[in-house]
Amino acid sequence: MEIITLTKDNLEKEHICCAISNNKDCQVAPKKQWLSKRFDDGLVFKKCDVRGKCFIEYIPAEKAWSPIEADGYMYINCLWVSGQFKGQGYANLLLNECIKDSKEKVKKGLVILSSKKKLPFLSDPKFLRYKGFVLADTAEPTYELLYLPFEEKALKPRFKDHVRTPEIIEGFVLYYTNQCPFTAKYVPLIENVAKQKGIEFKSIRFETTEQAQNVSAPFTTYSLFYKGEFLTNEILSVKRFEKILTEKGL
Repeated sequence: MEIITLTKDNLEKEHICCAISNNKDCQVAPKKQWLSKRFDDGLVFKKCDVRGKCFIEYIPAEKAWSPIEADGYMYINCLWVSGQFKGQGYANLLLNECIKDSKEKVKKGLVILSSKKKLPFLSDPKFLRYKGFVLADTAEPTYELLYLPFEEKALKPRFKDHVRTPEIIEGFVLYYTNQCPFTAKYVPLIENVAKQKGIEFKSIRFETTEQAQNVSAPFTTYSLFYKGEFLTNEILSVKRFEKILTEKGL
């Protein structure tokens, strides 16, 4: 299986696995713009030469859009192999590519955000532990920071202290980035629902690494809170958001 590495030179002609469409699609364009800027920070996006979700995306941890302390590590933003490609060794292939590349760049190891149980848009903790990842730190409600050290005495990664003291803001607060292409389509949809219903709703899109690293939400790609309570990191459709509103009596 051929592995394709995205670069600024081939970014426009290659699909990005998640949203397979033309570059003018509201989902594709913001993601590719985000990728293009991150390449300068050392981001790597490798994908199998198939038409579907089969890729790994990683970046030096110092530049990760996540509130972590993991100097010298490589942070995996996303490792996604969709159902039709599972069981064919692609996840192993992609992870091994990341390990090889990271060792060549003299990194201390890999670090990735996961959870106690499998959650949408987070890598499967069962698979990661099978591959040798171990627990580095935890954050409420179910987040786990897992790491795979290349050195025996490598310093253990951790969440930044402010992750443990979430900010309390009235109403709904949504933190998100264009790291995931789906936010470009679905965030405006639920913003419109909240506006129509007169519900207090604030969406905050991170534009810089510093902004993403200094928030209390471990998953900066998409995290929805209500009165300071974390609700979900799943990118919501209108129907799913309306169900949450009903549950909250709104």
